[in-house]
Amino acid sequence: MRQRISLVCVVAGAALLAGPDCQANMSGSSGPAPPAAARSIDYDIGKVAAERGDFATAIGALKRAVSSQPRNVSAFNLLGYATRKSGDARSALPFYLQALAIDPKHIGAHEYIGEAYLMLDDVAQARQHLDRLEQLCLFGCKEHRMLQQAIAAYNKGVKPK
Repeated sequence: MRQRISLVCVVAGAALLAGPDCQANMSGSSGPAPPAAARSIDYDIGKVAAERGDFATAIGALKRAVSSQPRNVSAFNLLGYATRKSGDARSALPFYLQALAIDPKHIGAHEYIGEAYLMLDDVAQARQHLDRLEQLCLFGCKEHRMLQQAIAAYNKGVKPK
C-alpha cells in the first residue's frame, strides 16, 4: 500500500507539491528523506523507482537530482544503491564516496559501500566500513547488523546482490 501511495504522490505532482501526507511516505527504508528544501522532484521519482526495483529509472532521476543538488547526501547514497542493485558495484563506489564526503557519518552509505566492496571481493574495505559503523552506532543499529551479516555470509561463500 505504501508504494502505491508514494507512486500516486509522484504521479500527482511529486511529494513536494502534493503535501505532507506524500512527503511522509517518501522516507522509505534507505533512511530519512532529506529536508524539503534539499529535495527535488527527481529525488522523489528516483526514490520511488528504486523502491519498485526499477533501477534504470531511478539512476536517471537520481543523476539529475545530484546534478541540480550537489550536496544532497541522500540522493548520492540512493544513486549508489540503485547503481549497485543494477549489477554495477564498481560504478556505485564513487556515489557512496561522494555521500561520505558530504557526511562522513552517514550510516546508510557506510553499510551500502561495504556491501558494494563485498560484491567486488574486497573484504578488507567492507570491514573498514563495518568498523566505522561500530563507532557510529554506539548502541547498535540496523545498518551495522546488516553489513555484519553480509560479511558473515560472504565468508560462507554467499556474495551480496
